Amino acid sequence: MTSKVLFLVNEHIATEALLGDAFAAEGFDVDTFEVVPAERADDPAGEVAFPDPAGYDVIVPLGASWPVYDEALRHTWVGAEMQLLRDAADAGIALLGVCFGGQLLAQTFGGSVARSPRPEIGWYDVLSDRPEIVPGGPWFQWHFDRWTLPPGATEIARTPNASQAFVLGRTLALQFHPEIDADLLKIWLAADRDGEVLAAGLDHDVLLTRTTELAEDTAPRIQALVRGFLTHVAGHPRPS
Repeated sequence: MTSKVLFLVNEHIATEALLGDAFAAEGFDVDTFEVVPAERADDPAGEVAFPDPAGYDVIVPLGASWPVYDEALRHTWVGAEMQLLRDAADAGIALLGVCFGGQLLAQTFGGSVARSPRPEIGWYDVLSDRPEIVPGGPWFQWHFDRWTLPPGATEIARTPNASQAFVLGRTLALQFHPEIDADLLKIWLAADRDGEVLAAGLDHDVLLTRTTELAEDTAPRIQALVRGFLTHVAGHPRPS
């Protein structure tokens, strides 16, 4: 039977992109579920009927531009998504969180998320203790918050500014964006109405050029990350 992965697209512009390609290359059927559609982007709080996680081998909550600790969101779909992730973990489904999704996993399993004193936007070198799971080196960042580890979690990667990856059972949380490519970045830059990139002293063209320059090396590193996750994290025995 073919393995299946479900990507939770929390914000319509934060798609699975290269990460979906990497799972497909590992033989997975790829499904997506849009949590907050484009027409609700300016008012994201609201009830969401999430799909049943049963039948999936991996669930991947993706990024979003809102804080996971926003009370209006926690009382609506963020709270519901946290319950889905708890139910999935209890059922032995492996979890991989990306940026907002990684923070959501931290919050779900007893950690905390708060504003970081130093945001990270652009390409940052990530130091990894477990390169067979998270290859070290440059990964793309766009976040203003950071997590504290949930009880029992092990941090396996970091920058000087923030924890970048932790493992908890069959769960891997990432703070960075492995899915990014130039096409997706162009969408994010076009949607940067608050000028976050310019406020951080960065230039759109420089970010795009750097992303294009790294593209040849990025794809195999993403594939290595997905393979490492499937082998060393999702490969752990399911709970009894």
